[in-house]
Amino acid sequence: QVQLVESGGGLVQPGGSLRLSCAASGSIFSINVMGWYRQAPGKQRELVAAITSGGGGSTNYADSVKGRFTISRDNAKNTVYLQMNSLKPEDTAVYYCNAEGVRVYSFNYNPYLGDFWGRGTQVTVSS
Repeated sequence: QVQLVESGGGLVQPGGSLRLSCAASGSIFSINVMGWYRQAPGKQRELVAAITSGGGGSTNYADSVKGRFTISRDNAKNTVYLQMNSLKPEDTAVYYCNAEGVRVYSFNYNPYLGDFWGRGTQVTVSS
């Protein structure tokens, strides 16, 4: 089965930076969209950033992180990254990696398995 493993979370001071990584494992044929979501205490889970597989990747960001966060992916490695700069206390949350539209290798076709989530990684911004 497909699994996503996040890394790079931790404790940083306001204004600091972190780089999150998420590697998808399994016999993956393709992933349509990879992205990052976050959920803060008392808040709904929200999309932080997403990137498509085609070309250089079409990106989408939450308004709250535009200009501060940058998403990128390496399709050959099925890995997505989130560079987080100028971090603020309100960025504190559990960050989840998402892979949408996953297909895997098979004998004569590439079955669609759907969407997968990582377990999440804690990002805490505090002085």
